Amino acid sequence: MTKILVVDDEKKIVDIVTAYLIAQKFEVEVAYSGTEALTKFYKWQPNLVVLDLMLPDLDGNEVTRRIRQDSKTPIIMLTAKSSDESIVNGLQSGADDYVVKPFSPRVVVERIKTVLRRVTEEQAEKVLSFNNGQLKIKLESQQVFVHDMEIALTHTEYDILATMANYYRQIFTREQLIDLTRGIDYDGLDRMIDSHIKNLRRKIESDNTKPVYIITVHGRGYRFGGSKDE
Repeated sequence: MTKILVVDDEKKIVDIVTAYLIAQKFEVEVAYSGTEALTKFYKWQPNLVVLDLMLPDLDGNEVTRRIRQDSKTPIIMLTAKSSDESIVNGLQSGADDYVVKPFSPRVVVERIKTVLRRVTEEQAEKVLSFNNGQLKIKLESQQVFVHDMEIALTHTEYDILATMANYYRQIFTREQLIDLTRGIDYDGLDRMIDSHIKNLRRKIESDNTKPVYIITVHGRGYRFGGSKDE
């Protein structure tokens, strides 16, 4: 049975969400503080966590960061804060999805099912995941996701990204990237790689002037800078 940990300091919310989850045949454990959530998380090992942002001791972002130190268990954040900054902070701390209060319990249940289904699909398909899931590359379907939003790349952009991510500790010269992505007989200019890199950064980096994933190694070429999720 799939296990869900529900964390919120409002008992009414915990009771309602729990009732809906039990009706859908989920096994449920509850916690009312961040400290209690962490204790039960490591003791009970849930398949997914529904986590309130505003808790009386450790807030949801801090709980998420601690869980993300050694676990990729999906986390859905609940919050009354609907600002873009609040949502971005939650996602950057490692949350997989975000639900703003007040909410329908049915919506929360469907979000849980969607996230669990996505995790199952990723486990079945070879997926490269970096920076706590902020960047994901599905190798078989050749799809790229940034913060779980699919990014449209050209074939060449995808080939460059997938090649560098597969060998993420290696420095690539422009010539090597051409050979690996376009073929050794390709007669194009090696500076064309710079244009593809520029476009790739624009699409996957939060700030393409301070890239996290595609790093320039001056005088040598490029390397992949993402931290691989285990």
